[in-house]
Amino acid sequence: MQSLRRAAIPIAIGLVLWFLPVPQGLTQQAWHIFALMVAIIVGFIVAPLPIGAVAFLGLTVTMLTGTLKVGEALGGFASGSIWLIAAAFFFSRGFIKTGLGRRIAYLILRAIGDSPLKVAYAFTLSGLVVAPATPSSTARAGGVIYPILRSVISVLGSEPGPTARRCGAFLIMSYYQVDGVLSALFMTAMTGNPLATELAMKTAGINISWGMWTLAALVPGIIGMITVPYFVYKIYPPEMKHSPEVKALARDELIKMGPISRPELILLGVFILALLLWCSGPVTKMDPTVVGCIAVSIMLIGKVLDWKDVLNENGAWDTVVWMGVLVGLAGQLSSKGFIPWFAKTVAASMAGLGWPVALGLLLVLYIYSQYGFASMTAHVAAMYAAFLAVAVSLGAPGYLSALLLAYGGCLCYSLTHYSAGPGPILYGAGFVDLPTWWRIGFLTSILHIVTWAGTGPFWWKFLGLW
Repeated sequence: MQSLRRAAIPIAIGLVLWFLPVPQGLTQQAWHIFALMVAIIVGFIVAPLPIGAVAFLGLTVTMLTGTLKVGEALGGFASGSIWLIAAAFFFSRGFIKTGLGRRIAYLILRAIGDSPLKVAYAFTLSGLVVAPATPSSTARAGGVIYPILRSVISVLGSEPGPTARRCGAFLIMSYYQVDGVLSALFMTAMTGNPLATELAMKTAGINISWGMWTLAALVPGIIGMITVPYFVYKIYPPEMKHSPEVKALARDELIKMGPISRPELILLGVFILALLLWCSGPVTKMDPTVVGCIAVSIMLIGKVLDWKDVLNENGAWDTVVWMGVLVGLAGQLSSKGFIPWFAKTVAASMAGLGWPVALGLLLVLYIYSQYGFASMTAHVAAMYAAFLAVAVSLGAPGYLSALLLAYGGCLCYSLTHYSAGPGPILYGAGFVDLPTWWRIGFLTSILHIVTWAGTGPFWWKFLGLW
């Protein structure tokens, strides 16, 4: 009965939106896609069924009603990001199966394992090291950080369920929230960043170089890396506060594990190869998804994983289903005209406002419109140029507007479990329930806005950018 009541909520919301008059400037098809997208997202929140099942039912309704053709509805499953996410899950399985993850975890714990907060900062710095040369946040967080993070959590005795709050839930949320800051620090740290710089040049003649991007992000970025893990620690604290015995335990366990094994060596080699290929992506032009598939293939050939391991990785296949549906619908929202219509409507409503107020409103609307996207790059592609154009037309300084919105396109990462590729991986680990994930994401987004809008303009003024 409770499941039926929960199911009634997204169904009712979807039906109300479906039968409302179509706004002027939109086609009925675009409006119906929006109604279905909202219903599915609400279904994720109230959870009458598992997320994958909700997404599959939404996909079925989309095709059954003729809102989208079969090929259009299934188009999201062709997204490389989805299969890179699956590869990251398989990568993680290899770390767990061979014991390499445990070995790396014990090495990290031996060095800095005396509190969960220090562990959170250690992973923040680890992400910082690879961020400049890793344009895929999915590759960085999912392929590089997550397998080690997951192993550390297990070593600390935290698993999904009763022990999740011991430390696992905090460490998962801390890294996810701070990875948006890492994405904003470098132009090459997120695939949407170079797109934003191109759109800035085409829309307003604003040229942002790699060095300018990084220099401008330096002060708010450092503040963000320091404050975000501590902020999450305060609002979502782990039950474990101190662990002075962990360093000694780590030393003892490393002795028990003995020399590194052949499967560990193979996996270590694959890991280094994948890291090098991901980092050199801007030069080699090799797609991160291809790198992930190469890594999994080598693990299969080298017997690090067998095919049964792949088939039994339920989290990967569940994620492929619900993320594929969301990516497909989000893409159709844009291509069928809803997203451009939304952007133009917002821009027109701000005519007559002073530029400081307008720019502030645009930043807030731009960040929170991410709720309707399953891709940060798609969000940038659909919204950035329109929002920058209206800001400049209202008299806002060009570089101030371009930088603030460009960084905002990374900071909205924190909002949902589907905003960016790492979300399904880290959420899929099962440590944090969906309402908590969204609540922490929203609160952290406020911290991001205060940090970047509160310090960035002063820093950029000092640099002479406006």
